[in-house]
Amino acid sequence: MTQYPQVSPYAAGLACKCPRCGKGPLFKGYLGLLERCPNCGLDYAKADSGDGPAVFVIFVVGFLAVGAAFIARFGFDAPTGLALISSMILAVVLILGLLRPFKATLIALQYKNKAAEGRLEE
Repeated sequence: MTQYPQVSPYAAGLACKCPRCGKGPLFKGYLGLLERCPNCGLDYAKADSGDGPAVFVIFVVGFLAVGAAFIARFGFDAPTGLALISSMILAVVLILGLLRPFKATLIALQYKNKAAEGRLEE
């Protein structure tokens, strides 16, 4: 059995790399997972982050976008339309920038903690 170095799930997640070796890519395309790591051969079939990344990103980005709209409107006296459009652009940019690393981090945390489906004890 090959020994792999200890990889931080946060470092692997932010880099969107394999949670076992930290070198191979995790994604094909924007959010689609590869079948396995081309570097170490880890099977990604059981990696399922579900809706978790989207929920976390919505909470973070929603807070920031609404805050930015209020600051633009009432702090800088920007017109309402400008505050709305600028906060919407900020939200889209942040969502697109954060979704991949959040998904990769949750998958890496699942791997590190050996997460599996729940089972009833017999």
